[in-house]
Amino acid sequence: MDITLNGLTKRFPARGRKAQGMTTAVRDLSFTVPHGKLVGLLGPSGCGKSTTLNMICGLEAPTAGRILFGGQDVTDLPPELRGVGMVFQNYALYPHLSVLQNILFPLENLKGKERPTRAAMRERALEAARLVQIEELLDRRPRELSGGQQQRVAIARALVKTPRVLLLDEPLSNLDARLRLPPRDEICKIQQKTGITTLFVTHDQEEAMSISDLIVVMKDGVLMQQGRPQQVYDDPDSLFVAKFLGTPPINVFAGEVKGGQLYLDGGGARPVLAAPGAPDGPVWAGVRPEGFTPAPDGPLACAVSRVEVLGRDVSIVCAHPACQGGTLRAILRSARQAEAAAAQARFALVPEKTCLFDRRTERRIRTDAPRP
Repeated sequence: MDITLNGLTKRFPARGRKAQGMTTAVRDLSFTVPHGKLVGLLGPSGCGKSTTLNMICGLEAPTAGRILFGGQDVTDLPPELRGVGMVFQNYALYPHLSVLQNILFPLENLKGKERPTRAAMRERALEAARLVQIEELLDRRPRELSGGQQQRVAIARALVKTPRVLLLDEPLSNLDARLRLPPRDEICKIQQKTGITTLFVTHDQEEAMSISDLIVVMKDGVLMQQGRPQQVYDDPDSLFVAKFLGTPPINVFAGEVKGGQLYLDGGGARPVLAAPGAPDGPVWAGVRPEGFTPAPDGPLACAVSRVEVLGRDVSIVCAHPACQGGTLRAILRSARQAEAAAAQARFALVPEKTCLFDRRTERRIRTDAPRP
C-alpha cells in the first residue's frame, strides 16, 4: 500500500513572550512512498520530519493537505483505524511488562470482531518475536535488555498488528554509532521480508542512504529533493542537499564561470574545469572528496596540511583560499596517490563529481558536460 501526501501543511501557535502568529513546521509537502518500499525521510533536526510522521499516523491533525493510503483518504481517520505501526525514538516500552506482554499489548486493546482469541494473540506475538529474533527474551523486562534489543521489541510490537504501513521515528538514535549497524541491517531485512510500506525518519544521512530504496530530503518543513540515494548524492538540486549528503562532506569553493570555464577565487588565471553551457557569473563549486585526481600539472594547487591513512581510505587535508572553511579534504584510492599528492599538491577535478550552484540562490546550475 502506498502513502501519498498532497500539499501537507502544519502550523503551530508561536511560543515565547514576544512570539506572535503561527509557526509553520511543514509547508506544502507532497511526495509518495511507493508500495512495499522503504523510504528514508531525511533532514536536520527541526526540519519537520517527526511532525510529518505524526500527521501520517494521526497523532497530529494537518492544517492543510490530505493523506492517502492506497488511494483512500485517511486524513480524518483516528489513529487506531489507519492500520499504522509506529516505532518511536525512545521505544516507549512499558517497564513493568515483560517483552511478551509489551508485544501483546496492541492486540489486547483491540475491540469487537477485530480482537483475536488469546491463543491467536500469543501465536502472532511469537511470530513477531521470531521475525526480529528475540524469542529467547520474552520473559525479560525492558530494563534487562540492551538498546538494540529494546529496539527490536518496539518493532515487534508495531508488526504484531500486521499494519498496512510502518513508521519509524529515529529508532536508532539512542544507540552508539557502532551499535547501529546490526539493527540497521535488521530493519532492512525485516522490511524486505514483510513487504510492508515503511517510512524511516532520521537525521543521519549515512543511515538513510544505506538502507532506503528512496530518500526524501527536507529543510525547514519544505521538500528539497527526492530520489534514489545514489542519484540524489551524485546529482543534488541545491547546495543544501549537496552539503547535507556525504561523509566527509562536499568541498565548496567560491568561483566564477567565464566563457564556459570555471575559475576559483584566488586560484590564479588558470581555469580548473570546463563548464560548457553555464552562464557567466559567480558560483559555488562543490567537489566531492573523491572528485580529486593527483596530477603533476593539475589546475588546482593546494597547500597540504596533513595526510590521513584511515584503513580503507587515504585522505589529504589541504588549504585553499577559495574553499569554505579554508580547508578541503580529498579522498584518494591508494597511499601511493597520497604520497604523490603530498609532494605535488596539485589536483585535476573529476567533472562528474563536481557541481555548480548559483551564488545567490544556491540552486544547481546545469552544464552541457556529459555525465556518466
